[in-house]
Amino acid sequence: MTAAAAPAGPVTTSDPAVRVQGVGFSVGGAVILADIDLTVDRGELLAVIGPNGAGKSTLVNMISGVARPTSGRILLDGTDVTRLSVRRRARAGMGRTFQTSSLFNGLSTVQNVCFAVQSAAPGPLNPFRRAGSRVVMQEALRLLDRVGMTARAAWPTAALSHGDKRKLELAVALARRPSLLLLDEPMAGVAMEDVPSLTRLIGELNRDGMTICMVEHHMHVVLGLADRIAVLHHGRLLAVGTPAEVTADPEVRRAYLGDVL
Repeated sequence: MTAAAAPAGPVTTSDPAVRVQGVGFSVGGAVILADIDLTVDRGELLAVIGPNGAGKSTLVNMISGVARPTSGRILLDGTDVTRLSVRRRARAGMGRTFQTSSLFNGLSTVQNVCFAVQSAAPGPLNPFRRAGSRVVMQEALRLLDRVGMTARAAWPTAALSHGDKRKLELAVALARRPSLLLLDEPMAGVAMEDVPSLTRLIGELNRDGMTICMVEHHMHVVLGLADRIAVLHHGRLLAVGTPAEVTADPEVRRAYLGDVL
């Protein structure tokens, strides 16, 4: 049974950005995740790795609210958000990118970000809508500058490389000014020559104080960015530790790293 949402309490410095407590997820008797206990500390970059089918994207879906766990609970800044919708979690400070693009290819680069800025605070209290399109455009251009995409502001989104689309997705996610970013395989489909600049951008966001939980298969990216690594295998948490600890773990090497290092 899914845990009931607890009353919101004050955020203290002892609360991690995210706490996953005893989370499990089953579909038709098939266990996808089992008894996952994991934290993402404030300001940390936690990488989640593991073989295909290990449950990595499912875990991110549990945290972001795309799917609801069949057991356990998810806490954001000490508050139980297990039963909250994706929208309400976004308002509480979660941002998310997906393996596959969620951009509007029929719009320009800057129009995608303008749309995200306008939708970040819907309704009559939206300050950007009251201020008019000029302020929306200014904020969109600020976000594009943050991800290094100003020169492509007028480009059709469909004409962007996969690497530039990933940067644009980050700008869209940042429109809500999240405290936590969930990145699901940000390097998927990205040409090797674009990987270094995207890696630098993610690292800069983290150094600027953004808490990041990232699923990624490129181990050189993971080892260059992660403060800690969580390893999933067959839906269970196999190991959690620093990059040095995880890469030295014999069980982790047998289950996964022997194929990728």
